[in-house]
Amino acid sequence: MEIQGYNMPDDLYYEEHHYWVRVDGDILVMGMDEFAQKMAGEIVFVQLPFEGKKLKSGKKFAKVESGKWLGTVYAPVNGELVSSNEELETNTTLINEDCYGKGWMYKIKPDDMREVQNLIHGADAVEKWLSADIERYKKD
Repeated sequence: MEIQGYNMPDDLYYEEHHYWVRVDGDILVMGMDEFAQKMAGEIVFVQLPFEGKKLKSGKKFAKVESGKWLGTVYAPVNGELVSSNEELETNTTLINEDCYGKGWMYKIKPDDMREVQNLIHGADAVEKWLSADIERYKKD
């Protein structure tokens, strides 16, 4: 679905800080959504934490930087980081080029897959949330 010029795929779940989550079997694939990567500009650094790192929902576990922005990545669910996209070590612009594909960032094994239901999902919820953030950033 497109919301005010931003591509927000319907099949994804969204974390309030503009990271997406896709269910892939018993793993969650996570990345930065189009709104965030466009606001940030060219991504120049992505922290890739060690595999096996325990994640607590809502707690920060990594950082992302662009030339004009420093962002924090928060865990969308409780679980364990099972892998990071190592291609981002040498080519962080994959996030800008293909944020929902090759620019994925992390894979997480959730403690309880049902926690994904706590994320923002569904056309109405995503549109309301993103539209509010677009308005907020226009004022800044």
